[in-house]
Amino acid sequence: MKLAVIGDLHYHAVDKAVAGWAEARDGFYGSLLGRFCQTEADFHISLGDLTNLGLPWELRQVYSLLEPRASTFYHVLGNHDLYSQSRKEVLALTGQPRYHFIRTDQAVLAFMDTAKELDREDWSGRVDREQLQWLEHVVEESGAAPLLVFAHHPLYGTTEGSTREKAAIDPDIDIWGILSRKKGQGLYFNGHVHLHSVCRLQNWHFVQLAAALDYPAFAMVEINEEEIRISAVDAAEPGILDDVSSIYKNIRYFSHNPEPKNRQTGWDIHLRLNNTGITLR
Repeated sequence: MKLAVIGDLHYHAVDKAVAGWAEARDGFYGSLLGRFCQTEADFHISLGDLTNLGLPWELRQVYSLLEPRASTFYHVLGNHDLYSQSRKEVLALTGQPRYHFIRTDQAVLAFMDTAKELDREDWSGRVDREQLQWLEHVVEESGAAPLLVFAHHPLYGTTEGSTREKAAIDPDIDIWGILSRKKGQGLYFNGHVHLHSVCRLQNWHFVQLAAALDYPAFAMVEINEEEIRISAVDAAEPGILDDVSSIYKNIRYFSHNPEPKNRQTGWDIHLRLNNTGITLR
């Protein structure tokens, strides 16, 4: 099984009075999402902040760019996706479930909702009691099969940057107390912090993807009976970054990170399923 996983996209509306901004946006996202959609995978997954403000136009437009992969595309909600509309409105527009899981022959995939609604002041994550009960069920149901969790926010104290203010799920919400009951291997994928980072805690590996607007790449996750492999697909086509500075200068609610890749954390991950060994390069 193959998964293509992309971090925070922040697809955004532009002020057409600003020279070059619309052209830079269309060129960047057209190239990046073109490469993402052309990549063969069983599932194509966004880790949230698919849009910058969650405006209806932003959502419709970015979904039109993802149309070639509509049947395999899954989008977990990020805080930016809920800046302008309610959760109910966004889910109705996208047709995505709020949270759910899929069992395949190779693994169980769980998609969480960690975003706050209509709150531009507090971009930290939260998970309500109903979803915690659901997550307990998913962990138990997964048995010894690999469990891959996809969410926007990291768990506090895991990946780099997750202890910053408003950078993680509220630490008073005991997500780890649920995940730690997992038998076998677990992987937790998140975005939000705009910094690539990987860490391990017991039988769980936490994989944090940088914002695609800072680092135009996405992760390929390949699962077979013996191992899970995670690698990067560099989507920086020639010229894709030539005019991106005009996006950084004009987009609201987004701060460019010039060093989105942690120098101590490589991309190539080989996780053996018959033990807890991992190789990072």
